[in-house]
Amino acid sequence: MIEQLLSRENLLAALKRVEANKGSHGVDGMPVKALRGHILQRWNLLRHAIQEGTYEPSPVRRVEIPKPNGGTRLLGIPTVTDRFIQQAIAQVLTPLFDPQFSENSYGFRPNRRGHDAVKKAREYMKEGFRYVVDLDLEKFFDRVNHDRLMARLAEKVEDKILLKLIRKYLQSGVIIDGLVKPTDEGAPQGGPLSPLLSNIVLDELDKELENRGLRFVRYADDSNIYVKTRKAGERVKASVTRFIESKLKLKVNQDKSAVDRPWKRKFLGFSFSWEKTPKVRVAKQTLEKTKAKIKAITSRRAPKTMDQRIKELNQYLTGWCGYYALADTPSIFEGLDAWIRRRLRMCLWKQWKRPKTKVKRLISLGIPKQKAFEWGNTRKGYWRIANSPILHRTLDNRFWKSEGLVSLTDRYNFLRNVS
Repeated sequence: MIEQLLSRENLLAALKRVEANKGSHGVDGMPVKALRGHILQRWNLLRHAIQEGTYEPSPVRRVEIPKPNGGTRLLGIPTVTDRFIQQAIAQVLTPLFDPQFSENSYGFRPNRRGHDAVKKAREYMKEGFRYVVDLDLEKFFDRVNHDRLMARLAEKVEDKILLKLIRKYLQSGVIIDGLVKPTDEGAPQGGPLSPLLSNIVLDELDKELENRGLRFVRYADDSNIYVKTRKAGERVKASVTRFIESKLKLKVNQDKSAVDRPWKRKFLGFSFSWEKTPKVRVAKQTLEKTKAKIKAITSRRAPKTMDQRIKELNQYLTGWCGYYALADTPSIFEGLDAWIRRRLRMCLWKQWKRPKTKVKRLISLGIPKQKAFEWGNTRKGYWRIANSPILHRTLDNRFWKSEGLVSLTDRYNFLRNVS
């Protein structure tokens, strides 16, 4: 398999994937744009070290990403060279392992995505499974047992040099405060190989749930099991927790895990309505996080031009809408549109600063002089005036469209029509 790993076709595909994904630098500071030249210059040495089993991966760079509900998620960023080699390994292993994975596993797999998992969960609800066992694995990527994982890999991978290389990646260590801390367990998030390894570890859980005849969906370490009664949910939660902790040597976070109605829980940023034929909704926590991001972009204290604000909003909201257009709630997108326009009106009103400028701008937008003078000299606060009839009439939808602002509602309707 090492020769398959080192084939020209596999390596070129890996290089293009790493370059396309971009991403931050590792401990050596090398940017992605320098990777191709580095490989061309040093490939003979790299190839020989991999073939002989002497290649030593660099430690990963520790990065802490804030979570929406508090706390941080620890990422381990490998060097771009190691990302390239990990990607090449993942491309060889995926065809070997992916076909055996459960149909109910959706995370980081070819031709599958989070939307498919959400749709499957909705199907279970329509069938009458109206309670969910929401299991949260505590620091999953930091707790993966290396020996168990390597044993699973060895069931299908006979190449000892490749197995040795994968173990080296698992044990490459992490740089913390300038010192290398060994990694005796875990598969650090941030590398191209860790999603596949996580699916290999949790495939054992999937098979156990299938053997029990349970309805479930899993996306990476997010597992939801659907049952018909709360009592059944409590029983399943207790027995599956015992399996995870005793057999897989992982830890279930009891504070974040629960048996509840699906419309009271969040799954991949979505939730559901309670009707017999449930609708997919954008989760409340997701909306709060989205509004916080928009507030940061449209803060009137931020020294940005209106063009900069609109450009940042369009970049963020285009991707956001592309994912959350799965929701069956157009009113959410209409409401966000109206709220965003109000925030931009607030920013523009402050940007005009002096009453004289405000009067002049209002007149240029078609407001009679007397009315423009009255509103231009008002002492009402920025947020209040942003919702006034005068600014509604002048800085309307057509105005913001001419300024280049993308309408969430228009984009949502377009995506729903083409899907």
